[in-house]
Amino acid sequence: MDPHLPQTIDAYLERIGAARPARPDAVALRDLQLRHLTTVPFENLSIHLGEDIVLEEAALLDKIVTDRRGGFCYELNGAFAVLLRALGFRVTLLQARVHGDGGRLGIPYDHMALRVETDDGTGPWLADVGFGDHAQNPLALDDRTDQQDPRGGFRIAQAPAEGGGDYGDLEVLREGAPQFRLDPRPRALADFRGGAWYHRTSPDSGFTRSPVCSRFTTTGRITLKGHRLLTTVGAQRHETRLESDGEVFAAYHEHFGMRLDRLPPEDGVGVSASNA
Repeated sequence: MDPHLPQTIDAYLERIGAARPARPDAVALRDLQLRHLTTVPFENLSIHLGEDIVLEEAALLDKIVTDRRGGFCYELNGAFAVLLRALGFRVTLLQARVHGDGGRLGIPYDHMALRVETDDGTGPWLADVGFGDHAQNPLALDDRTDQQDPRGGFRIAQAPAEGGGDYGDLEVLREGAPQFRLDPRPRALADFRGGAWYHRTSPDSGFTRSPVCSRFTTTGRITLKGHRLLTTVGAQRHETRLESDGEVFAAYHEHFGMRLDRLPPEDGVGVSASNA
C-alpha cells in the first residue's frame, strides 16, 4: 500500500468537506456521494488543454485531491472508488454503455459506475459521481421497483437479451427513459483505458467537441461552457455571458474551486489518435 495513502485520504475528505465516517454503511455512502457531487466538478478540460489522462489510482488522486480538479466518469468514479475502499467499503468497477440519440448504445466501456457493498446489510448499491445530471443518492442495485430520488424517479431493470443483455446486463432508467446499460461483471481500472482513449480522441465523442465544467448543487447544477455560465434551479435555467477571459478564470475559481493558468479553446479540439 502507498505509505502516503492515509494522508491523501484525509486530504480527499477535506476536499469534499466530509468527516471520516464511523463505519462504512449506507448512510455514510449517501453522504459521501452527495458531498462529492456538490464539490468535485464533472469536466473534460484536460482533453482541450492537451493534458494527459492517466487511469492509475495515484494519478487520479493527484488530479482530484492535490490539483483540486475534476474529470469525466473514469476519473471521478475511479478516484471515488479509491476513497471508498480506503474507508472500508467493498467496491467493484462496472462498465456501461450510454444510450445516445434515438436510444443508440455507445461503445463498450463508455461509462464507469461503481457497485458498493456496505457493512450494514443493505445494498449492494450503484454509486455514481461521474454521469453528469443523474441520481443524487446511490441506487439499490438489486431493487427492480421504482426508486425515488431528489432528482427524479429511477428504476434498474433487466436488459433484453436480444439487445446485448446476455450477461445479465441491467438498464438504468430515469423517469422511464434509459440512461445507460450496465454490465454487472467486475472490471479493473485498466480495462477502461480504451474507452477513455476513444472519448479523448474521437470526433464522434461529445467530449472532444467543446469544453464543459459542471457541478451538482443542492437545487440544480451550475455549468461553464466557454464564456457561458449556466445556472439551473429546478426547472428554471439562467444563462450569463462572461465578456472577458478574466471573468471566465474567476468563474472557474468561484464556482468550481479551480485555478487555471490558461483557458481551453471554446470550439473544441481537433484531437486524433496521433496526439493521444
